[in-house]
Amino acid sequence: MNPTTAGRRVLITGGTGSFGRTMTRRLLDRGVGEVRVFSRDEAKQDVMRRALGDERVSYHVGDVRDYDSVERACRRVDFVFHAAALKQVPSCEFFPLEAVRTNVLGSANLIEAATRNGVRSVVVLSTDKAVHPINAMGLTKAIMEKVAQAHARANPGGGTVVSCVRYGNVMYSRGSVIPLFIEQIKAGAMPTVTNPAMTRFLMSLADSVELVEHAFAHARAGDIFVRKAAACAIGDLVVALCQLFDVPAKYDVIGVRHGEKQHETLASREELARAEDFGDFYRVPVDARDLNYAAYVTEGILGGRPAEDFTSANARRLTVPEIVALLRTLPEVRAELALREPALTS
Repeated sequence: MNPTTAGRRVLITGGTGSFGRTMTRRLLDRGVGEVRVFSRDEAKQDVMRRALGDERVSYHVGDVRDYDSVERACRRVDFVFHAAALKQVPSCEFFPLEAVRTNVLGSANLIEAATRNGVRSVVVLSTDKAVHPINAMGLTKAIMEKVAQAHARANPGGGTVVSCVRYGNVMYSRGSVIPLFIEQIKAGAMPTVTNPAMTRFLMSLADSVELVEHAFAHARAGDIFVRKAAACAIGDLVVALCQLFDVPAKYDVIGVRHGEKQHETLASREELARAEDFGDFYRVPVDARDLNYAAYVTEGILGGRPAEDFTSANARRLTVPEIVALLRTLPEVRAELALREPALTS
């Protein structure tokens, strides 16, 4: 049982998504007092309610864009995990102001409401796309991180600790590429690949949840926790899935979508210069200086800087057999393979 959340009230915004569902089950297994699932979609809440059947879970319909609905959900809450966001890169490119309203202003609403209600800890979910961002989704997530850090500077020693966790791609999360590839393979179509040489970080939902729990227990105000992850080429990921499903390793190259990078970055060299290395992750503390820079003109920051960012191009690259082994650990992939086996033997 996790002593941090046992018997406590936890609010999860975007709670009907992949992260929210996994986090809810984890919290229930560890003796949480109440989980509040906050989202806009009452239909998904009803599906989740019937699937879980647990009286410790309560469901709140609302939108992070609406401060009042967020404030009501935060009352008497101990911890908040903020997963509500617009995450689809192309959609955010076409509707950037909608991304601002949800990812930036919605996050500011959540942090303000949590602070006013005396929430002990708020962990906001960020992404590798927030580092050197080139798309609206990444830009708004980067500003979200800045909002969290500005709160830390403005409230030194405050009762509400706001921190961030930053991941790469979470395998089999809603809207991710692995379910799409499997759907295409099952339909007898070639998987559609933007660029086979494109690289992405890979991590499991379980790994992401563990990082959030660590942040709940150990974060200082303004911290950004970066989960180290291995990476793979998208072409190798498709080949691994084709091997798993025993189909020819072929794919259709469709070209890079709006706002996509060739490689992603989990931590910049500037962040790594002040980061603490904890083995499986980095802790990047907030720069807590104020706007009076004169004292730093002569002192500066001594010591060398890392030579490069931590990117999916220079991270440990998974081989096809390693990707196959990693995919087999995913419950969703095992379920798809189990459904396929009777068809192959009949």
